[in-house]
Amino acid sequence: MPPSFNPNFSATFRPPVMEARRWLEETIFTPERPLINVSQAAPVEPPPAPLLQALAESVLTDPEAHLYGPVLGLPDLRAEIASQWSTAYGGTIAPDQVAITSGCNQAFCASIATLAGAGDAVILPAPWYFNHKMWLDMAGIETRTLMCGDDMLPDVEQAAALITPNVKAIVLVTPNNPTGAEYPATLVRAFYELAKSHGIALIVDETYRDFDSRNGAPHDLFTDPDWAGTLIQLYSFSKAYRLTGHRVGALIAGRDHLVEIEKFLDTQTICPNQLGQRAALFGMRNLRDWLAGERLEILDRRAAITRAFTTLPGWTLKGSGAYFAYAQHPYPMPSDQLAQEIVKQSAALMLPGTMFCPPNTSGEKHMRIAFANVDRTGIAQLFERLAQLRL
Repeated sequence: MPPSFNPNFSATFRPPVMEARRWLEETIFTPERPLINVSQAAPVEPPPAPLLQALAESVLTDPEAHLYGPVLGLPDLRAEIASQWSTAYGGTIAPDQVAITSGCNQAFCASIATLAGAGDAVILPAPWYFNHKMWLDMAGIETRTLMCGDDMLPDVEQAAALITPNVKAIVLVTPNNPTGAEYPATLVRAFYELAKSHGIALIVDETYRDFDSRNGAPHDLFTDPDWAGTLIQLYSFSKAYRLTGHRVGALIAGRDHLVEIEKFLDTQTICPNQLGQRAALFGMRNLRDWLAGERLEILDRRAAITRAFTTLPGWTLKGSGAYFAYAQHPYPMPSDQLAQEIVKQSAALMLPGTMFCPPNTSGEKHMRIAFANVDRTGIAQLFERLAQLRL
């Protein structure tokens, strides 16, 4: 008799990006009509040349880059984050309130694992980032779904109605994956005050903060002297410096919380990727101007996407920001079926809203387009193909 599996794992869905890639197996693409892949929000180009050189030098000249390091990350990188974040947010963050993680996904998993267990609950706005939902499922933690409004923003009063004694945290992602929505600072503050008043954590995932269209701090939470009692901020270096394969993220939280975080990280990866940490530190110290140029390019592509939707009959753009556009489609079929038809007819791969929402909700009418790896020419080609759909 084969072994049985953890029912919490069996209850959740398969990784959506991998599932979508399987739709490509029966479709033939040609040089004249190549695949336009707008399914995954990850840079596909290598890091810039100065960063590659720094990585090579670390490999060749830094023996400690090949050894175990501190569980919570390199002291220099933690200090750099604390310093730059304190300036950027106008607050006070100490190096010992920063942990380096193996990507932002691990930062989320560590946060949840140290706050909640089986039978507890977490409030998760939907459309959600699917890996967040998967981790809650696999941990046996109830997801209290907070459906966003037509503006793709969660409502504080609706969230308050979901809070019971077993709710341990509220999760926000801004700029949002999958909708692109940039949450107003006043909204983030309102959720913070809600969480604080109930003695629960507010987890703010700011993976895409470097591509926010707004200038200045996106919120003022770190200006609160007591922020560490409520706020947990998550961040990723993958998008900023094209380090997806090196798996480097960050978690900012109170000192007492990091004691628990360290236990989780030590039993997961022992330490973050040493080369990736050195790359992240080099990027923070030397690539500010380069990153500013990357942000402007993403904002330009966002503008192109916004204009393109005005030419596509029947479609309605609901949210756009960072790497993403989230749009309502005009067809009678659910979005998971539509996505597969778009592969066949349009040679384009995008993710359906059903991957980001509970069954039988608004996800069936929406699609996510991750446009970070598609230039203006590619965007124009994508919308030409979408205009030719016949369903």
